[in-house]
Amino acid sequence: MKLTAIRLCNFRQFYGKTPEIELACHHPENTTIIHGNNGAGKTSLLNAFTWVLYEKFSAAFASETQLVNKRAIAETKPNEAIECWVEVSWEHDRNRYRTRRMCRAYKTETDCEVLKTELYMQVAGDDGKWYLPPQPPEEVIGEILPASLHQYFFFDGERIEQIVRSDKKAEIAEATKMLLGVEVLNRSIKHLGEAKKSLEAELKAIGDPQTKQLLKDQEKLEKQVKILSDRQTEIIQELAHQQIIKKETSNRLRELSAAKELQERRQQLESQKELHRQNLKKSKDAVKRAISSKGYAVFLPTITAQLRLLVNEKRSRGELKSGISRQFIQDLLTQKRCLCGAELTAETAAHQNVQDWLEKAGIVAIEEAAIRAIAQSDELDKLVPTFWEEIDREQENISQLRQEINQIEQQLDRIEEKLRKDPSEEIRNLQKRLDDLEEKIRELTLEQGAKQQQAESFKAQIEDLAKQLAKQKLNEEKQALAQRRITATADAIDRLTEVRSRQELQFRWQLEERIQEIFSKISFTPYIPKISDKYELVLVENTSGIESPVAASTGENQILSLSFIGSIIDRVREWSQKKMVMLPESSTFPMVMDSPFGSLDEIYRRQIAKIIPQLANQLVVLVTKTQWRGEVAAEMSAKIGKEYVLTYYSSKQDCEQDTIELGGIRYPLVKQSPNEFEYTEIVAVDDSF
Repeated sequence: MKLTAIRLCNFRQFYGKTPEIELACHHPENTTIIHGNNGAGKTSLLNAFTWVLYEKFSAAFASETQLVNKRAIAETKPNEAIECWVEVSWEHDRNRYRTRRMCRAYKTETDCEVLKTELYMQVAGDDGKWYLPPQPPEEVIGEILPASLHQYFFFDGERIEQIVRSDKKAEIAEATKMLLGVEVLNRSIKHLGEAKKSLEAELKAIGDPQTKQLLKDQEKLEKQVKILSDRQTEIIQELAHQQIIKKETSNRLRELSAAKELQERRQQLESQKELHRQNLKKSKDAVKRAISSKGYAVFLPTITAQLRLLVNEKRSRGELKSGISRQFIQDLLTQKRCLCGAELTAETAAHQNVQDWLEKAGIVAIEEAAIRAIAQSDELDKLVPTFWEEIDREQENISQLRQEINQIEQQLDRIEEKLRKDPSEEIRNLQKRLDDLEEKIRELTLEQGAKQQQAESFKAQIEDLAKQLAKQKLNEEKQALAQRRITATADAIDRLTEVRSRQELQFRWQLEERIQEIFSKISFTPYIPKISDKYELVLVENTSGIESPVAASTGENQILSLSFIGSIIDRVREWSQKKMVMLPESSTFPMVMDSPFGSLDEIYRRQIAKIIPQLANQLVVLVTKTQWRGEVAAEMSAKIGKEYVLTYYSSKQDCEQDTIELGGIRYPLVKQSPNEFEYTEIVAVDDSF
């Protein structure tokens, strides 16, 4: 998982729709730093990630039910809806995802009623369009970074030591096994055992369903699908209308002499981008066609080589000989006369000689078949290099097109930014209108996807009801099939148990070795991290020659926890690349840390600031001004790809204002609110210096 951006709307301290926070994710500048004072919203921002992906919060996140911004509530009329949402964009395995969790609130005369949250997800296709994922959003997220593991990648640094407390050992053990793929085997064995028990039970006939109720439920769902379909038609019409307005606004911008050159360049880039997307789709289709029509040839060289060896061996033994045909010899025996004129009377030596040739002549057909097979094998072998040449060519095209699309998108971003900052107010207004239209189109597209997702869910329920209506009693054939499945299940359990035993031993030793390496680089103590056979993480000392547990301090537990997370990322990345773990593609993990340096001394702060950006594929650090001091800034500055400041507007009269200097520019951390509300703004740090 590679996080690319986050955006908020009326979430906690963040009033209205915030600018999009782009997150650094490319080596070596893989770190995003977000500065903010206590109370400015750093913890809220950390929990915005976990709320979207898992609907979970960290221990330091107070008042979990009060998510909606107070100013938004105050400014809303009674019985009107208030939108509160967070949207996270991310990439995984060459796919782009956009995920939004939303909760609507309704203001009453005395309170604010918050409805149940809703989660929406879209996946970008190579054609630039957004589609619904093939699975429910929760399942997609769970396969990439399961909810039970999120606290090891999105965490409060000041409380991170809690993951190695005694009452957390079982939890960290389960997390370790899951990350290493051992838990996959455990679950497989468990599920196979449950399946075996189910199969061993006597198969009973399925009772007839309550047909009347099923038909009633089916009719109700079909009405819901009709309502969603009508709304989809309205959205399509609205999207078409918005596209027309967008085109007219773009043309108006092009008519302005000051913006004409930029606008023409933007249209050229958009045309190039669309053409590249079409070519990208063609290349991917070509790869599919090649695999479908020629891919089988890759698996045949071993077979054709064996065929040639078999034919050559038969020839060397004289078992394949070309000669006269079998029918010709049979005619001689029928006529009882040889070519030389001699009579072929039964039981004579001449008759026996010709009879022997009849048996030899039968081999001719075999040799002819062998010759044809060898010729066909030669043609098949020729397919292999041409197949790989075609695949390599198209894959190179795909890679090149993706790179060019990315470059075009960067150029478009720069053009839009120039138009937003143009001295001409008319140009700025037109660009703002284009931005608003893009946002409206985006919102409609997201709603379209959500409605389609709901419709697909209802259709699936309708299909399930139809299946229930069609169910019949189980028969003897199914019982016999269950017996065969029982045998296969028992064999699979035995094999998986052996694989698990070997994998646990190997992975546990290698993981322990890496944790010790990282811990020793950070800590100056002689303590040694150990992983027990139950995957419990402990700290021991060996000064007396006998290992004994250590009563570690809070700082040492923080270092141990960070060493554990860093080693997990490092080892799983290595094992994933070597295809050693039984997990989906898992070589990239983000790490989002709130205040990771607060309670550590200078030496530990420096060592952690140095090593964490090297271990993590992507790092997001939320820090106060005091935490971002000398040694931390010195070690991490070269790794920064994106940087932001959270400016807190205090409603307190005569509040003490505060600033932070970054790159020679001072940015406000605390300012006086222009109204009676407190809120936080997100400001991007200028990286042009």
